[in-house]
Amino acid sequence: MIVKTKKFALDPKEYVSISFKRHMKNEWKWLLIPAAIFLLGLVLHFSGAYKNWWIPVVSVVGGGLYVLFWYAQFYAASQMEQNKQMFDKFMYEIDSRQILVKINQKEGGIMKWESIQSAERMADAFLLIIGKGQFLRFPFTVFNSEHDLKLFESILKRKELL
Repeated sequence: MIVKTKKFALDPKEYVSISFKRHMKNEWKWLLIPAAIFLLGLVLHFSGAYKNWWIPVVSVVGGGLYVLFWYAQFYAASQMEQNKQMFDKFMYEIDSRQILVKINQKEGGIMKWESIQSAERMADAFLLIIGKGQFLRFPFTVFNSEHDLKLFESILKRKELL
């Protein structure tokens, strides 16, 4: 049984949003460092040991710059010339052996299931995680029928990705 999708493309804004949110969800613990420095600065200030506001201010700015740095990384990745093909329109033929990525009826490539690290079912799509900032997003609307959608989900469950 093969699941065929309609031809669709990933929106660059959607890529930035999903990649950034996933990265921050996994790496939120690094924001504990500026939070601890902020609290330390407040304790030092109000205890009278070191009366100055620069420590809490710099920690907030540092935490903000950390978040801004990662947002800029994913935004820049969506604008780079070598990543433009991520946002081209493709059709997919999915079965239990492989994912066939098709540019048109004659051209395409093969992606093995071993390259997929995990999968998620979102509110409106399936997300197949390949690596940091690399994923395939299959909106429910790209499947030709409800049967294809259920078959795709069962393939993911058989592959123990969902």
